[in-house]
Amino acid sequence: MSKLISLRLYFHHSERAHTHQSNRFWHRLTRPSLARHLLHHAKNAGIEQAVLHRVHAGYLGSDRVHHEHVEVAHHRFPHCLELIDLEIKVRDFWKIHGRGLEGVRAVFLPCETAKIDG
Repeated sequence: MSKLISLRLYFHHSERAHTHQSNRFWHRLTRPSLARHLLHHAKNAGIEQAVLHRVHAGYLGSDRVHHEHVEVAHHRFPHCLELIDLEIKVRDFWKIHGRGLEGVRAVFLPCETAKIDG
């Protein structure tokens, strides 16, 4: 029986994706957000569920606490992206796409699915 697992990725709102094209000047200026980049790759990898959680307040590491603001998000504002699928798929995804993401905290959590008897 394969187990479901959740991978939660915590990173700053301002984090940008580092791609193989990052050497080109214009690509460095227009790199996609890390959240968008990882969501795109999770979809392409066939990950069953990916959710970018809306954060209202929080901090990462030794940062000060940041609160949601209607007009602009502070560059150190935290993001949480959660991926859920079979353990082997999620760990393979992280092995491939987690390289070079030193500023990202990755937390694996085992999942237990509830079934309604009826």
